[in-house]
Amino acid sequence: MTDRVPGPALAAYHAGVTVICELAAQFTAEAWAAPTTCPEWRAADLAGHLRCVADDYHEYLNDAPVSRLARLMATRPSPESLARKLARQNAAELAALPDGPGPEHIAAFAASARSYAARALPVWDLPHHRYGDTVVTVAGMVGAACAEWHLHAWDLAASLGKDYRPASPELLAAGWQAGVPHLPLDTVVPVGSGAAAVAVADGAGGRRPAPPGAWEALLRASGRVPR
Repeated sequence: MTDRVPGPALAAYHAGVTVICELAAQFTAEAWAAPTTCPEWRAADLAGHLRCVADDYHEYLNDAPVSRLARLMATRPSPESLARKLARQNAAELAALPDGPGPEHIAAFAASARSYAARALPVWDLPHHRYGDTVVTVAGMVGAACAEWHLHAWDLAASLGKDYRPASPELLAAGWQAGVPHLPLDTVVPVGSGAAAVAVADGAGGRRPAPPGAWEALLRASGRVPR
């Protein structure tokens, strides 16, 4: 297996979409109004955010490699500056989103996210944008989205009073490294020369255990738990 094989990355990507839908189905009307691990968002707001982000991925792919994201990332903004800019973008997109219940937003998210994966496959190795001198391919963006879906699954699970851990944290961590170079992990997950999220395989074709703390490293890098 090499990091250019899209199968494992897309399997984990779709698993993230599926688990979000499964968790969303457990929310009552009252639970959609409950706070989340993102202090400014209710669960319904998080559902709307997921819908917006999936649509953003389509926009970025439409305009790659000169999208508004590409123009922003090429300047290599500091993580703090980028976080502020993206927070403003997220707030503006949520404000512009038509009112709707959480399940409606989740259904729209799932359709958009699955469509994005289908679009990404034929252009898997093409450049998507740069972060300074680092090239992020379309595959890397799929890796970033894959990690984001599973991290937001953790957010939704926490709102339900549950814990969530993905089945292949090393694969998500590799995708994060490929697609989110501005927020390095403190646990290094080996990846090859390409930019796709993949499982870490041994020479016999088997799968090695996840590097220690791969999921915890993602939670730290994304700001969900202290570094």
